[in-house]
Amino acid sequence: MLVAVLLFVLGLVLLIKGGDWFVDGATGIAERFHIPEILIGATVVSIGTTLPEVMVSATGAAKGLGAMAYGNAIGSVICNTSLIAALTIAVKPAAVDKKPLRLPVAFFFAAAAIYSGAAYFAGEFSRPVGFVLLAMFVVYMAINIRNAFKGPNPEKEKASAEAQEEDEKKEMPLWKELLLLVIGAALIAFGANLLVDNGTIIAKGLGVPDSVVALTFVALGTSLPELVTAITSLAKGHGALSLGNVIGANLFNLVLVSGVSVVISPFAVPAEKTIAGINSSLIVDMPVMWIVMLLLTVPALIRGKLSRVQGILLLVIYFAFTIGQFLI
Repeated sequence: MLVAVLLFVLGLVLLIKGGDWFVDGATGIAERFHIPEILIGATVVSIGTTLPEVMVSATGAAKGLGAMAYGNAIGSVICNTSLIAALTIAVKPAAVDKKPLRLPVAFFFAAAAIYSGAAYFAGEFSRPVGFVLLAMFVVYMAINIRNAFKGPNPEKEKASAEAQEEDEKKEMPLWKELLLLVIGAALIAFGANLLVDNGTIIAKGLGVPDSVVALTFVALGTSLPELVTAITSLAKGHGALSLGNVIGANLFNLVLVSGVSVVISPFAVPAEKTIAGINSSLIVDMPVMWIVMLLLTVPALIRGKLSRVQGILLLVIYFAFTIGQFLI
């Protein structure tokens, strides 16, 4: 068991470091070829921080661990929202620019509706559902790309100038950026394997269902890149920035992480735990995902700001949810 725990921790470390190197390499290459920074943030960085979830869930799905893929997607959304975003809001509430949040919020709830529909009405995630989710990802990215190139943007020009100046200071050669990209991807893949394999061993050893491990430990571990981003944003006085990052990551968890997993290996909704004879995932996990996202986004879109009470309430929900996973 000790070896499994150590390998599990090693897997987390490799995922985090691999994601970090992947983003550094991809960002450096994008800036070298003068791709707008707003596009880099909306594509490369967002996808890079979600790669751990993609790799863990895809690996789990390929090995027939549907509960791991399903639980990791929902668990990551809950963790990102009620722990990572909540910590940022509770420590330093900030004003929110409502306009750029509308697109990811709209796409998230549309994807959540499809995801929930498949779970509640079909009881399974079929390959066509996976293709629909991936199609939503492509459409979302296409809209972001179009918006990135639409019209002049003084802030973008200023940011590009600063990035160019920073590049001159760093002077990182192209071969090093490519190396970071490749090694980062390899570490993510290897770390994902360690995480899934040893997470399963630990779960069996403790008698804990795979879905609980996925909804708690694995979800938290693969959400660490978002946590680091949130803390960094807060330290630099840009706490509101993490809100957009969290919502974007949550969207990718449903349309990209789940989409890839379902296309690889369709699976039924895990039914390892029940409450009064009803699948607990349908009456606890899924509703909590909706509640925390509504609690995070609706006040922000209506009032244009976040409150400390909002963050504290989300944290309370997260800890109650986590404790409840071991009591059900």
